[in-house]
Amino acid sequence: MALKATIFKADISITDMDRNYYNDHNLTIARHPSENDERMMLRIIAFIVNAHEHLQFTKGLSDDDVPDLWQKNFSDEIELWIELGQPSEQRIKKGCNQSQHMMIYAYADNSFEAWWKKEQNKLHTRKNLSVFSLPESLAGTLANAVQRSMQIQVTIQDGQMWLTIEGTEVTESVEIAIQKHM
Repeated sequence: MALKATIFKADISITDMDRNYYNDHNLTIARHPSENDERMMLRIIAFIVNAHEHLQFTKGLSDDDVPDLWQKNFSDEIELWIELGQPSEQRIKKGCNQSQHMMIYAYADNSFEAWWKKEQNKLHTRKNLSVFSLPESLAGTLANAVQRSMQIQVTIQDGQMWLTIEGTEVTESVEIAIQKHM
């Protein structure tokens, strides 16, 4: 019998002074059986940094034809395609060709660094692609804060992000480009 997704709820209050975006989002997140807490929280961080009324989670790991998150306009055109981790060159090509802008988010661990060294020359030719890495230490901090129902407050100002998850303050003020690789 196939395992079912685990459902998580996140009530997120975003104060993004850099983009003048102030909104609350009540998210329902289906975590695929093969997805760990670190990856799920990376999806939430990608959502927070790019928050928009039309940004949404997709089937992600359950469907190879869609990104982890996307933002579509009213004409059903993909404005933003967001992938996590280290996607293949074919996946990046697909995302760049089908959307106005593509973003990749990953934790800056050894596998990311190896992937980046291998792919960076090819990726620099993609004008609508941005690659961001978060400190590897943040993965564990975020994973330890995971609960089935989470209250998350976020403040973004001057390229810095401060998170409070259920009263646990993530004190590493995370640089938004967290580290931009393009």
